[in-house]
Amino acid sequence: MAVKTDNPGSHPTGLLLAVRALRSRNYRLYFAGQGISLVGTWMQQIAMSWLVYRLTDSAFLLGLVGFLGNIPVLILAPLAGVLADRWNRHRMLVVIQSLAMIQALALAILVLANLITVGQIFFLSIFLGMITAFDLPIRQSFIIELLEKPEDLGNAIALNSSMVNGARLIGPSLAGILIALTGEGICFLLNGISYIAVIAALMAMKITPRIADGVDGSMLRKMKEGFDYAAHDLPIRSVLLLLSLISLVAMPYITLMPIFAKDILGGGPHTLGFLMSATGVGALTGAVYLASRRNARGLIAVIGLAAGVFGVGLILFSFSRTFWLSMIFMYASGCGMMVHMASCNTVLQSISYPDKRGRIMGFFTMAFRGMIPFGSLIAGSLASGIGAPHTLALGGVVAILGALIYARRLPALQEQANAALERNAALNNSLYRAGNK
Repeated sequence: MAVKTDNPGSHPTGLLLAVRALRSRNYRLYFAGQGISLVGTWMQQIAMSWLVYRLTDSAFLLGLVGFLGNIPVLILAPLAGVLADRWNRHRMLVVIQSLAMIQALALAILVLANLITVGQIFFLSIFLGMITAFDLPIRQSFIIELLEKPEDLGNAIALNSSMVNGARLIGPSLAGILIALTGEGICFLLNGISYIAVIAALMAMKITPRIADGVDGSMLRKMKEGFDYAAHDLPIRSVLLLLSLISLVAMPYITLMPIFAKDILGGGPHTLGFLMSATGVGALTGAVYLASRRNARGLIAVIGLAAGVFGVGLILFSFSRTFWLSMIFMYASGCGMMVHMASCNTVLQSISYPDKRGRIMGFFTMAFRGMIPFGSLIAGSLASGIGAPHTLALGGVVAILGALIYARRLPALQEQANAALERNAALNNSLYRAGNK
């Protein structure tokens, strides 16, 4: 990571403030390559859900595919966090992205050749889940290595969220059109091709080797060390617990979207694409708000508020039977969802000790993606019994209750989080002075 001293007279404002992480060459490469790849990722996600529902006409199997695609994250993310603290993150990401490309192309070949079966979908979903389990914590903890100034981390995460949701805006719409015109196979093929961009960007980066966590000690001991740290730090523990709850009860709304598009609103693939795009616009709005913030101070309170907004949006959407109202409520849900998730990410990376950042991102991945499979399975089962609208409304109510419980500890959370931010700012200043000698 390049080390530069801060020029007190050069503080970006306006648009420059919102995109200040792009001053770093490596982050610009990452942003461009990942942006292209994520459009394909969203296309594949929409195409996969539509393919499963077309083949099975089963809400339960929709939930089961979501479960199988995410359960490896819960099991493997802690291990990935340890590796992120010990090994070269840059090289690991090149391998991981290459494996993801192979998965997408295999799926494309099977669908285009009309050979796809539900069993193959299960297997490829598990394989992608294993890839994701290593990708997320390694990629998230790698972001700070791309920056010339560590204080740009919050902005980089917000820009990354903007990129994800810009792709969420484009990908589902393209997927809906392509599915209607050509079927799901082209979506999988384009996703496979899109990985070339991010792999090329990674290969073009010039990364200064970091001082990794010591190689002494077993993987299990390092994992336990990370668990103990997260469990005894009040802000980290509280953020991870609320994120886990939101991921369990609210995030599985994606699993039920084909049911709302087809059965509740009486539409087709294009309806699904528009609903997901509305979520993407809301999430993009939330990401722009976060990018405009100067630092991570105050985000510990935003986390709870955003979780509540997410819950309210889902409840209102569950009662809507009008397409344009559903779009509005999906916009609100997307905004709350993204502000909550990105704020959790920023706070956890900003307040954790640098030598444990990879492991904390492993726990973040567990909380964010590891709970989704259980939520997807529960949502699919409940939707088969009480219907998708009641299932979604119930999830929104539980999300609001979780946000209220979190808010009760807010004063203590803010005090301890601010102390950790000051500690890490002092550590970063010491690294800057050492790097410029």
